Amino acid sequence: MSAGVSSAASTAAARPSADVRLALRRDARWHWWEIALLAALAASWFLLPGHALLGNEIAILALFALSLDLILGYAGIVSLGHAAFFGVGAYGAALFAKHVMPDPIVGLLAAMAAAALLGLLTSAFILRGTDLTRLMVTLGVAAVLYELANRFDQITGGADGLQGVVIGPLPGGLEFDLAGRVAWGYSLAVLVLALLLCRRLVHSPFGVGLQALRDNRLRASALGLNVNARLVAVYTIAAALAGAAGALLAQTTGFASLDVLDFHRSADVMLVVVIGGAGWLWGGVLGAIAFKLLHDLIAAWTPQYWTFWLGLFLVVLMLVGRERLLRPWTWWRRGA
Repeated sequence: MSAGVSSAASTAAARPSADVRLALRRDARWHWWEIALLAALAASWFLLPGHALLGNEIAILALFALSLDLILGYAGIVSLGHAAFFGVGAYGAALFAKHVMPDPIVGLLAAMAAAALLGLLTSAFILRGTDLTRLMVTLGVAAVLYELANRFDQITGGADGLQGVVIGPLPGGLEFDLAGRVAWGYSLAVLVLALLLCRRLVHSPFGVGLQALRDNRLRASALGLNVNARLVAVYTIAAALAGAAGALLAQTTGFASLDVLDFHRSADVMLVVVIGGAGWLWGGVLGAIAFKLLHDLIAAWTPQYWTFWLGLFLVVLMLVGRERLLRPWTWWRRGA
């Protein structure tokens, strides 16, 4: 009798765990539009060879936005200093290529490690306080790094930028060309790998825990989740991805300057996430495409007043609402 009761109890205890695993697998399934978007990213390299430089910029910005969306959309961490990790990645890759070795893959990994270390060291600042506190602290970290890069110009080049950076060929002997085709393919490959990694992360128990603490940090803590450990982990991962974006910019242009640490970097990537939508990995990619195309088209149409029209678009987007404004173009998501 006792054995039967024990067996029934163990079965009942195992059922919720099995249900959770089933729910995670269901949420993690690939939708047709995700596969179509991945295919479109790959096809763009073949179909738009004349826009390689613009495509490379979009891929780098999309990776940068993806890193911000990971902490903003999934963990609820607001930041106006995300350029700190982007800049560390850019300078890290450039200095590595100039003083250690020109291999781009090793340089990319070294830059990601440097940015991840900075994220780990500064993650203590985002564990406590309000959103306004985090905004000011993250902004301050980026401002401090900007001034340090400007002060130690014998290392960073200061206002003149770090020059004389030579990047070696990619595996297979692919040299970076002036047209930017190899650079675009390289950045696209890193972006797709980052997308796959982040998608796996957000659909894992770790990712579900992040969304729980984003919605209610106190309740998540009461349920037994280690809130601080999760925040430190996701902040470090996001820093590494932002560092990868900065490294790609330095490697594909052969140059790093104070611009990579400037406030406008943090502001632009925030606008990209706002346009594409936070808490949705593809929002960073589509937001980067929309932002860069709007920037280029409006600047070509009215070079003096392009910021006015871009700002007007953002005001309308916020007042009307993204879902309502973009409804004709997002029918493919509503059926997911």
